Amino acid sequence: MAGRVPEIRKDTVTNRWVVFSPARARRPSDFKSKDSDKPRNTQLECPFCIGHEHECAPEIFRFPSESAVDWKIRVIENLYPAVFRDLQLNPNCDGLVLTGFGFHDVVIESPAHAVHLSDLSPPEVAEVLLAYKKRIHQLSLHLSVKYVQVFKNHGASAGASMSHSHSQIMALPIVPPTVSSRLDCMKGYFEQTGKCSVCEMPVKDLLIDESTHYISIVPFAATFPFEIWIVPRDHSPHFHELDSEKAVDLGGLLKLMLQKMSQQLNNPPFNFMIHTSPLQVTDSMLSYTHWFLQIVPQLTGVGGFELGTGCYINPVFPEDAAKVLREVNLPK
Repeated sequence: MAGRVPEIRKDTVTNRWVVFSPARARRPSDFKSKDSDKPRNTQLECPFCIGHEHECAPEIFRFPSESAVDWKIRVIENLYPAVFRDLQLNPNCDGLVLTGFGFHDVVIESPAHAVHLSDLSPPEVAEVLLAYKKRIHQLSLHLSVKYVQVFKNHGASAGASMSHSHSQIMALPIVPPTVSSRLDCMKGYFEQTGKCSVCEMPVKDLLIDESTHYISIVPFAATFPFEIWIVPRDHSPHFHELDSEKAVDLGGLLKLMLQKMSQQLNNPPFNFMIHTSPLQVTDSMLSYTHWFLQIVPQLTGVGGFELGTGCYINPVFPEDAAKVLREVNLPK
């Protein structure tokens, strides 16, 4: 990295500027999590474990649906929801305040306490992804729901309050500002070029791996070190259009990325988010909206510069991060 000068890059998908400052970094291959998500206690069971269903909030559905005892995935209401499903959506007269209506659910990814998402087989990861799809379809029937966010927090410092492998789904009566900004940026790119900004993302030197239907890359203007995007090869506005074949394909690539990240970065706490389109979109929007899955390992903090400007400082150039992850050899 000697002699390499800083760069300021713009992300044509999120409309965010990122400062790449190699002077602030160690060698990319030296990056390791300081807060490895290793168990801090010897807890073997919790309310999410099989046999403890009575300790949880009400169940919405399970996979397999016909199984009374031996389930593989459960989707339940969040016991401590951020928004309430039973409220009426009543905005005040100036539109600045809404009642806290929405849905906040939990997807329990395995009945076993010590099994993580990356431990599952590609078809088993696919079942988790298809559980997301089924729940989004259900939520789309509520006309007040405008956007559904699927996310996973892994590790306490990434926001997980339970160590048992799970993810969450929140349905909101608004389109959040980050989503609106992404859609506006995609629209602007499409109006200038006639093309989808996600379909046109640069891949050279940024590719980590690929499958039949997806590619995994470090984005050109990655906000965070070793950030990973998994992107459908074909233009696809809505995640919940996923079919079973593509779910297995995506499950295999997601598992691979989580394994590579864990091995290279010392099992870091991480977040992943599915960035998709609002439920109610016009036909014209379908031309430029394209879903993708973002994985963010928690390796650096956010300081005053980031909070004050909305710009981020990333000490690892995306090309370097992609090369490191590409070269990770997993044990067979």
